[in-house]
Amino acid sequence: MKSLACTILCCVASIFATAQSDNDLINAACMNYIEGFYQGDTARLTKSLKPTLYKIGFWKDKNSGTYKPEGTMSYQQAIDYAKKVLASKHFAKPDAPKKVVLLDVDEAIAAAKVTAWWGVDYILLSKQNGNWMIEEVLWQGPLVK
Repeated sequence: MKSLACTILCCVASIFATAQSDNDLINAACMNYIEGFYQGDTARLTKSLKPTLYKIGFWKDKNSGTYKPEGTMSYQQAIDYAKKVLASKHFAKPDAPKKVVLLDVDEAIAAAKVTAWWGVDYILLSKQNGNWMIEEVLWQGPLVK
C-alpha cells in the first residue's frame, strides 16, 4: 500500500512540476518580449519570438478619442525596433509596468496578457521542441491606468 501511495504522489508531483515548468517558461518568454523592447535587447526577442511573428495594434487617436489601427509588426520589424531603442538609448523607465498574466495553458498552446508602458498585449504562444515561443500579438495603447 505504501508503494502505491508513493507512486501516486510521485505522479502528481511530476504533473505539477511539468505544469509549473510550462508556466515559468511562458512567463519567461513574455518577460523576454517586454524586456527586449524596453532595453533594446534583440537576444531576448529572438529567444521568445517566432520568425513568423504577426503583431497588430490599435492606438487611441488624441483628437477623436477612438482607437485606430496602428499597423502591423513582423519579426524583423520587432528586431529593428529593438535595435533603434538600443542605439538611441531610449530605454523604458525603471518603474515601467512589466506584468504578465497567464490566461490559458494547454499542452502545445497558451495565451497571456502583458501590460507594458505602451498598453496591453494579448499574446498567443506555441510550444515546439520544449520551447514556448510567441506567435501572435494583438495590442492596444496607450496604457490606461
